[in-house]
Amino acid sequence: MGERILIIEDDDALRHLMRLQLQNGGYEVAACRDGSSGLAAVREFAPDLILLDILLPKIDGWEVCRELRRMTQVPIIFVTALGADADLQRGLEMGADDYIIKPFGHAELWARIRAALHRARRQAGQKGEHRFGRLSVDLDARTVHVDRERVLLTPTEYQLLAVLAENGGRVVPHAELLRRVWGPQFEDRRQYLKLYIWYLRQKIERDPADPEIILTERGVGYRLAAPADDVET
Repeated sequence: MGERILIIEDDDALRHLMRLQLQNGGYEVAACRDGSSGLAAVREFAPDLILLDILLPKIDGWEVCRELRRMTQVPIIFVTALGADADLQRGLEMGADDYIIKPFGHAELWARIRAALHRARRQAGQKGEHRFGRLSVDLDARTVHVDRERVLLTPTEYQLLAVLAENGGRVVPHAELLRRVWGPQFEDRRQYLKLYIWYLRQKIERDPADPEIILTERGVGYRLAAPADDVET
């Protein structure tokens, strides 16, 4: 069998349809209709990716996501009818890797799953420690330190920082960052990138409004500051 996907969805028809589609695509699939059974299934099934509804009985998807992030770092994709920008932002801030709004097409779901699994596979193969002045990114241990203090990042924040670190201080264009972190279908979604750059700066910069580690090359992309950069200007 292929990679394992866990579906946590209380709509019986949709859950059954997604399960059949994914199984036909070669994935090994487990499906649950509420958060409690979903959390139990994570321990037993050990999925490679989780599709998570928000409006669930007993425990809603927000709380399930919080618990999942204490248990695992596998990709989580919210699949929900909540389509407001505030809900999307909340989901991403909680550590979800993607957010799909119902109703959606099979092709969209398929593309988002493949992109998330591809990012996870690539992330697992990253190696080495990279230093940029006050910042240290250890791609073996998946840890980030600033001034030797551990900084906790969400999976997407980490992946974005890892791509910047891999490029050794070189400028990474917007489209490349979007493609490598979110997938090729996201290359024109600059708001995702700007939002997550802001999140990272909040966690690692002395002054997020005047960054000295994650630098902007206007109209081009972002880069990490090398130790020799004049960070006072």
